[in-house]
This record gives sequence, C-alpha cells and structure tokens, in this order.
Amino acid sequence: MQRTTPPFRADHVGSLLRPKELLDARESHKAGRLSAGELRKVEDKCIAAAVKMQEDIGLKSITDGEFRRGSWHMDFLYQVGGVKRVQEDLKIKFNNAQGGIEFTPSALRVVDRLRLEKCIFGPDFEYLKSVTKGTPKLTIPSPSMMHYRGGQSIIDQSVYPNIKDFWDDLINVYAQEVVELGKLGCRYLQLDDTSLAYLNDPKQREYIAQYGGDAEHQHLTYIRLINGAVAQKPADMTIGVHLCRGNFRSSWVASGGYDYVAEAMFSELNVNAFFLEYDDERSGGFEPLRFVPKNKFVVLGLITSKRGELEDKDAIKRRIDQAAKFMPLDQICLSPQCGFSSTQEGNSLSLEQQIAKLKLVVEISREVWG
Repeated sequence: MQRTTPPFRADHVGSLLRPKELLDARESHKAGRLSAGELRKVEDKCIAAAVKMQEDIGLKSITDGEFRRGSWHMDFLYQVGGVKRVQEDLKIKFNNAQGGIEFTPSALRVVDRLRLEKCIFGPDFEYLKSVTKGTPKLTIPSPSMMHYRGGQSIIDQSVYPNIKDFWDDLINVYAQEVVELGKLGCRYLQLDDTSLAYLNDPKQREYIAQYGGDAEHQHLTYIRLINGAVAQKPADMTIGVHLCRGNFRSSWVASGGYDYVAEAMFSELNVNAFFLEYDDERSGGFEPLRFVPKNKFVVLGLITSKRGELEDKDAIKRRIDQAAKFMPLDQICLSPQCGFSSTQEGNSLSLEQQIAKLKLVVEISREVWG
C-alpha cells in the first residue's frame, strides 16, 4: 500500500544537481557582479523549476534541492551562534573506482557558547512551502556534525571546560530550531548524519580515538544528541535520519555494514524513519534490519546517485524482497542512497540521468506497493 504521510514509498534524500544557470549566478555573486538579492531571484527560479520536476515525476516528498547551499552541512553550522568559520588544513580523502580525490573544506571552531540566533533555513523553507503542492521536506545536518570531524579540538576549552555543557547547548540549539521550523509549518524534517554510518568502519573508530574521543561509545553520545534535538518537535512532524558514508563528486569516505551501531540506533533513536545507503557492497547486508522496531520505517537507498547508469528494475525488486526477510515490507520505502549534489559540485551524472533515477524510484514503488 502507498503512503499518504512521510516517509513515502518513493522518497529521496534531498539534494539535486545544480543547473548551469544557478552555478553561473553563484560565480557572478562571488565575483561581485551579482547582488545577494539578484542571486536569490535566480535561486527562486531554479527551485521552482526543481519543484515542478519532482511533482511531474510523481514524488510526494519535495525539496528545494539544497540550491541555496554550497555544502549540505556547513551552510547550516556556520549560522549557529558561537561558531566561527576558519581556514585550516582540514583534508578529507574520498575514494572512488579510479582511486580517490582530496577535499579541503573550510573548517569551524566553537569560540563562544552555542546559541540559536535565528531560525536557520526558515525563509528557505517558507519559499519551498509556497511553491509546492506536495509535502515540503527540509534537510539539515545532524547535531553530531558539529563535533565529528574535529572532536574536542574544535572547541575553545575556555568556553567549554566541561564537555557536558557543550552537549547541552548543542541540544538546546537544535531543539529550538526544530520548534521554530514547526511554527513555520515544517512537518517533514530530515537530519543528515555521516557519523553513525562512518562509525561502522574500524578506520573511522581509530580516527575518533586519535583525537581523544570514546570510539567504542561515540555513537551512543550522538544518539542522545539527536534524541534531545527532536524531543520538543510537533507531534505530527516526521523526523528522518539519513546515514551517509560520504558523497562528494561521486566519491565516498567510509565502508562497513550497519552492524556496529544497528541495535542501539534502531531501538534507541527516537525518529520515524532511517534513510540507509544500500547501493553497493560497502553497505553490508540487510541482517541489521532485524533490529528495526515495528513503529519505524526504513527507506532503502538501493538506487545509486553516484553513477548515471540506470539500475535494473527487477534486480532492485529482488533486493527489496531480500530486505523484507528481516523486517516487514510494509515498513520499507525506496529512495536513492544519497543526494545527487551534497556540495554544489555535484556527482558525475547528467540532469537527465538524475531524472531517470528518480522516475525509476517512483515506478518501482508503484509496482511493489501498489
């Protein structure tokens, strides 16, 4: 049976490839040739077109493609009070079939007590809501993304001599943000999280230990953070968490099935849906799904956003059947494994291939669930 409330049988993670018009406008704005207001008009136009594309395909979950962002998470985190953008030699190694690429993003530092100074992405959500007949879905980074990449080294110890105070303030920032988004009418919110997926990889747990973290229990801390963040949500707001192993220009960071975090994550995380990457062998098997409670949904990311080649419909259906051996089919939905453009650079596929992938998700969902 199809669903009339989120998560939908055919869903998607959120980010979409940026059209050339938008990328050109961003470059013009960066060079000082285009004002912020003029850039926003271009963004509005491109978002309206992306919304129509999603609706025409038959998707019920509608996002703005994250078109106003350069990065899926940093554009949010930099707007939290107490956070400073810094230029540091932060290098992340992404892997792909050709070997790998290095990404050197701007970093952040916590230089004052964390606080919410405004509803982040509030105006962006309001515009999305105004141009769609579907269910507007907002995506924001999970609270763990404030901490994972640098650990306590990014926190000014004179501001937070006790890490518990940092966790408490971070929870309060997110709890206030969720409440404010609820007031604007947001009823479908997705928290994008790489940490819970990364921690399945032994190399990532080594990384946590290197900067003084508790590698064995870090996922439990992050689960507590997310639970605190959503504790005051409106009763009718659906919360999804997307678990990602890295998605930059069709490359990835971590490997490993969900086994290490599965039991605690599925049973203790107070969210409605889990968007899980399952587009290749790096994600492991479906066995961890046996821990999913009866009141929660799993959105299987079986269609890859990293390559343009279209999946075989029957092969995807067989994988859904395999997953249904470990949890009821009625609790399963389908989506691409990640967004198509976590950063403005985008993955290595065309706009036409992106649309074909989204259409395939809708077609398979109708054939499997009616």
